[in-house]
Amino acid sequence: MPEPRTFRDEPVSFVRRSGRMSDAQERAFAELAPRYLLTVPRDVAFTSVHPDARLDPASAYGRTAPLIVEIGSGQGHAIVSAASSRPDHDFLAVEVFRAGLARTMLDADKAGARNLRLIEANAPEVLSTFLPEGAASEVWIFFPDPWHKKRHTKRRLVRAGFPATAARAIAPDGLLRLATDWEDYALQMREVLDEAPEFERAFEGEWAERFDGRVMTAFERKGIAKGRDIRDLVYRRIQPA
Repeated sequence: MPEPRTFRDEPVSFVRRSGRMSDAQERAFAELAPRYLLTVPRDVAFTSVHPDARLDPASAYGRTAPLIVEIGSGQGHAIVSAASSRPDHDFLAVEVFRAGLARTMLDADKAGARNLRLIEANAPEVLSTFLPEGAASEVWIFFPDPWHKKRHTKRRLVRAGFPATAARAIAPDGLLRLATDWEDYALQMREVLDEAPEFERAFEGEWAERFDGRVMTAFERKGIAKGRDIRDLVYRRIQPA
């Protein structure tokens, strides 16, 4: 007999937050999901991705264009702004927070952003199997959950093993952009990626300049208000040997 499937091999980097959505958010799922939300075949968990499932970007967007993926898009402020201002690119938001997905769809519809799609799924599974290899010209990770309690840091998204997962989805010479307001997480990100053979620094000095394609979000304002420094990093995908 085959062995039973495990629920997950690793701890996920998020807490599943559904909660009660507003009437407008419920309408967003009913009316806008067919346009924006991609259907993802599931594996064991609700936010999992079946390992045999693959995204066809040309079919999903109706064209072939550079693809930018944001991991943990939250309420969608950054990606909606980017999608509406860069119609020559396609954008993919990956998020598990349903109210955030609803807000993203509402704002995208209001902005007329037709080059944006959303996935409700665990990000590492999207990067490791669902996206075609080298599909993304850039991957963005802005203000991921810092899991600041010591006993929880193992849940951080950017940790040992993550660079290889991200690299699979990023085209050679493509970029991995990160930002956080937690110093120890920024240091961990930099250490992990500096040691990754799949990436090289695309900045000089200690930290990268603030990415001007990232709009000011509530997370960033909150960090600044609490006196925390915002740190950016950007790494280039090295050509595979």
